[in-house]
Amino acid sequence: MHSRLSRAGGLLWLAPAILILIAFVYVPLVQNFGFAASEWDIYSGTNEFVGAKNFERLVGDPVFWRSLGNNLLYAAVSIVLQVGAALVIAALIESVRSRRTRNALRTIYFIPSAISITVSGLLFYFIYEPNIGMLNSFLDTIGLGALAQPWLGQESTAMMGVIAMSQWQGFGYSALLFTVAIQRIPSELYEAAQIDGIGSVRRFFTITVPLVREMTGLMMIVTISGAFQVFNEVMVMTTGGPNNSTQVLGTWLYRNGFVRNDFGYAAAIAVVVFVLSLAIGLAQLWYTRKRRVEV
Repeated sequence: MHSRLSRAGGLLWLAPAILILIAFVYVPLVQNFGFAASEWDIYSGTNEFVGAKNFERLVGDPVFWRSLGNNLLYAAVSIVLQVGAALVIAALIESVRSRRTRNALRTIYFIPSAISITVSGLLFYFIYEPNIGMLNSFLDTIGLGALAQPWLGQESTAMMGVIAMSQWQGFGYSALLFTVAIQRIPSELYEAAQIDGIGSVRRFFTITVPLVREMTGLMMIVTISGAFQVFNEVMVMTTGGPNNSTQVLGTWLYRNGFVRNDFGYAAAIAVVVFVLSLAIGLAQLWYTRKRRVEV
């Protein structure tokens, strides 16, 4: 009887949060599927059911496929840098013996993450500026002026310029999370490995990597999901140009919905983003749970 009352009391405390979650997350999510099957003019209020027409348009839309490709490129680079490289940097920081030095390094790497994406985007926009920007000026200074170019003004370099800014802004946060995970590993394991004559590289792969698997799985989910929700970076730096070369699913959704007033098509793009993010997240959760290592 007491356990039932405790359970009921717990549910009562959770009820407001559950209701808010249902009202502002799940109900709009279900509604979006309905909008994706319609032609909806938000200004006139007309809403006509068109079935799978919007999804058929997606298949034949070259900008949609280019946007999806940019999101996939963003995800691939983020996995390499914000998961792989961040874990290596975190391990190197935690291997430093001086506590003061470790704290200083954590702060140095984390500072860019404390800057908003909008500010970071404007900062890199001026760094890439072709005439007075820092990057081209630096190339001129070291004798590589021939490499100077309008980084955000041409299709071949614009997307990588946006991705570079985003990685700079988010790298330190990922490294800090990995340092927390590494600190939870019992120091006795490293001491025993050192006594056995195991080198630092082998210790990294045999102790650190397996025992931070849960954090790695979490970072993979966050990184990949974030890659499919990119918006501010592109809007601040290029607004999708030049010639749609930096469009991502988020900005293409925005352009169709709020610029072209084609909310049905925008909702179809949102469905694709949701399905991709959900599928990748569930797959990563399954893999992480399957490969979990107990300390």
